[in-house]
Amino acid sequence: MSELSCSLNNLLTMSEGILPKENSSVTIETLDYKVNFEIKLAIMLESLWWFQTRFQLGEENLWPVFLYSTGRIQLLCITDADMVKEVGLCSSLSLGKPSYLSKDRGPLLGLGIVSTSGPIWAHQRKIIAPEFYPDKVKRMMSLMVDSTTSILRCWEDKIIKSEEKGIADIKIDEDLRSLSADIISRACFGSNYSQGKHIFSKLRALQQLMSSQTIGVPASRFMPTKSNRGIWRLEKEIQSMILQVVNRRMDDACNEKDLLQMILEGAKNYGDDIDHLGMNRDKFIVDNCKTIYFAGHETTAITASWCLMLLAANPEWQTRARVEVLEICRDGSVPNAAMLQKMKTLTMVIQETLRLYSPAMFIVREALKDIKLKDIVIPKGVNIQIPIKMLHEMPSLWGSDAHKFNPERFKNGIVGASKIPHAYIPFGVGNRICAGQHLAMVELKVILSLMLSKFYFSLSPDYRHCPASSLVVEPKHGVRLHVKRV
Repeated sequence: MSELSCSLNNLLTMSEGILPKENSSVTIETLDYKVNFEIKLAIMLESLWWFQTRFQLGEENLWPVFLYSTGRIQLLCITDADMVKEVGLCSSLSLGKPSYLSKDRGPLLGLGIVSTSGPIWAHQRKIIAPEFYPDKVKRMMSLMVDSTTSILRCWEDKIIKSEEKGIADIKIDEDLRSLSADIISRACFGSNYSQGKHIFSKLRALQQLMSSQTIGVPASRFMPTKSNRGIWRLEKEIQSMILQVVNRRMDDACNEKDLLQMILEGAKNYGDDIDHLGMNRDKFIVDNCKTIYFAGHETTAITASWCLMLLAANPEWQTRARVEVLEICRDGSVPNAAMLQKMKTLTMVIQETLRLYSPAMFIVREALKDIKLKDIVIPKGVNIQIPIKMLHEMPSLWGSDAHKFNPERFKNGIVGASKIPHAYIPFGVGNRICAGQHLAMVELKVILSLMLSKFYFSLSPDYRHCPASSLVVEPKHGVRLHVKRV
């Protein structure tokens, strides 16, 4: 314990001598250096706190499996890598998503592909997954480029109008959220994208209300509290807005072959099965649209924000990524699918960002019947919880620098990044792995490659490093960066 206390004290003492003095003259360069150091210090302190907890118990003495409850929900938390592998290899429907996702989180997720199990989930995945296959994602790239270009022009205008010559202080997470919403609206909902923007704003408000609620408390979601009344109101408004989009599409009788059309056809083709499974047509459509709207844009926007923050805090990696992008996209050419495949450094940066800041905090499953994982028999109804951050930062799996930003660990791909490849789970595990992961990776590469080719990024003095859970792991105070043209 004394060793860790000494490390903390040394770190704080070191900062006093390096940071600019209170009364000294501060230029943009020294200010960026000061902020850069302070953010790195905050990240290091956060990591040292984590290792202090591990140090107290000793990693070999930590419980890899333990049971706890939240309200009436029983959760078996596992960090044992072999058990996580067994969860991933389970291809039967005996492991599904917990019922509390469609109940306690129902207004946001409903009975969409993310929250259902068994035959309902199988029907939905059959409809939705093919829309995110590589050949279809390639067709979306021009939309991604067009949407990103509009944000680049906006940032260029802010730089021109900024008080600091050639440098703008921008809260990038808000712009990236709007950008991702625009991309998913255009790519998946075609000509109805403008209405999608209004739906996003409502879903964002609903997400923020629901993130403050505790799951597992009986009847709590039925109590007429201020928060619940707000949730009920937003749920009705979102349903009404989505059905307006659907009815307009059906009235137009257009031939668009986007995701919305596939959901409509799926609701029609599986109508009898859906009714038999306890879902009506409107609920099938609304819940899956909500899932795509929420999961399809929120997680990508947050990952892009964390990625730019880490590149701003690690300028050497920012330079390496930019050099690669400019080498591949010569003469300002727009990136295409073949170019994206060649961007190895950028891929490593994204993978490392997802390791340190995965959008989801946990992977959760429910035993739909008695199952056995390793030597433990798990009764039906028990929920299994895998804490992603703990698994992603175990020194025994990732090395002594597990808490540090080091994209080099992915130079040989995911297989060579850790001692056990299935310990890397930002998109989930097994047959419930994220159907849109390929779309997410392509979208991130397009956005980041275009931004790095146009701008330098450094940390703003107003940036406060504070990851927070709002159903997803996001920067509580946003991400403010200094942006200047290349």
